Amino acid sequence: MGKWWLLLGALALLPQAQAGPLHRINLVTEQWPGHTNPDGTGLAFDLLRKVYEPAGVELHYRIVPYTRSIGLVQRGEADAFIGAYANEVPRVFFPRWHYDADQISALSLIDKPVPTLETLGRYRLSWARGYSYEKYLPNVREFREVHRRGGILAMLDRGHADFFIDASTEVEDVLAEADSPQGYRITPLTRLPLYLGFVDDAHGRELAAIYDRRLQELVRSGALRPLFKRWDAPYPFDKELEKPYALP
Repeated sequence: MGKWWLLLGALALLPQAQAGPLHRINLVTEQWPGHTNPDGTGLAFDLLRKVYEPAGVELHYRIVPYTRSIGLVQRGEADAFIGAYANEVPRVFFPRWHYDADQISALSLIDKPVPTLETLGRYRLSWARGYSYEKYLPNVREFREVHRRGGILAMLDRGHADFFIDASTEVEDVLAEADSPQGYRITPLTRLPLYLGFVDDAHGRELAAIYDRRLQELVRSGALRPLFKRWDAPYPFDKELEKPYALP
């Protein structure tokens, strides 16, 4: 009889345990210096700790290539990936709030015309596989995706593409490998908001709801400004603060 009572007591606790708070988020991300460093430092990691830890959710992360991070979330093997553009891929749940923004720039030989968003369609473009810039840049017609950034400078030198498109930090890393960097030009084009992409199930949507609620609280309070200053990054929420409806 005593064992039965113990068993019934344990079963009675199961619904309460299942309904309890989330305690962990499993993130996957590519390594971006100053953003998602392998040691767990960086703007994105620091910001997400501010979002989740006060809500009782502990961050766990793995560093993997970007396209693999998407696949892990789509298959339900991770809770969220970092660094997505809005609605970039299917079978992923995107939150309302971005957490940062990428400065998108074009790298070219110095003798190429200076590109603008309006003139990009005239040129042959290239970017890293999986980044889908054709969805976010206007007038794009001819582009190719490359598997490795290591061959970008040779591709430009040989005239296989007019411009390489990427986030400014990635473009600067490519240019740092040039023997004669003065022979190239970096042209800023636009800024694209960055999001987390969550697994599209009840668990992922609950984590996304915590993220949206907490991020809005942090933006409203101004608590994130020192974080962006510490990492020498532009503050990405000024426009949101100009729209009262975004912060009810």
